[in-house]
Amino acid sequence: MKKIIDLTHTMNEKINVYPGSPKVSLRKADTHEKTGYAVLELKTITHNGTHIDAPYHMIKEGRTLDKFPISNFIGKAVCINCSKEKEITAGFINEFEKLILKADFVLFNSGWSKKWNKKSYLESYPVLTEEAAERLTKFRLKAIGLDYISIDPVTSTDMKLHKIILSKDICIIENLKGLYKLPAGLFDFYCIPLKIENADGSPVRAFAAI
Repeated sequence: MKKIIDLTHTMNEKINVYPGSPKVSLRKADTHEKTGYAVLELKTITHNGTHIDAPYHMIKEGRTLDKFPISNFIGKAVCINCSKEKEITAGFINEFEKLILKADFVLFNSGWSKKWNKKSYLESYPVLTEEAAERLTKFRLKAIGLDYISIDPVTSTDMKLHKIILSKDICIIENLKGLYKLPAGLFDFYCIPLKIENADGSPVRAFAAI
């Protein structure tokens, strides 16, 4: 039996959110003492916590998540250690070309998930160059995953990297955790979103089977 590795941050009211985004709200709508059963009211946007961006998030003509088959969120993945890189270049990506050609997902392990819920989580993480983003779109990928808050810097005003990737019908998974636990080769990867009509994104339960 394969080992399951959870790659999802726990959703709560204290988590890092993208600057300017509404925070997560959790409220006890019903309790055992009041009604005899427990119901938790969750208020969040589709891009809080470990989540996936649909092409429609940045591309007006792009697909929403509910337009993808569930098979688009399951497949073979490769995890690339970029923890020593200040930026991720096309040349760096080319070093892993043979593995990426066999993969449905490319995940970038920067080690940033260890900073989760700290101010530093939003600062100075390694981002792709535009050339590197373009290079990744040449592979037949279902999604690109990261262990930090955004594929673009939080200071970005044009979201170029989002647009380069999403315009090619490739999804983006952000705020993954624990990627340093993954092996160097290919492994089974799952990132299952909620099935929300016309969704531009969704929280996911992401995990690997190795």
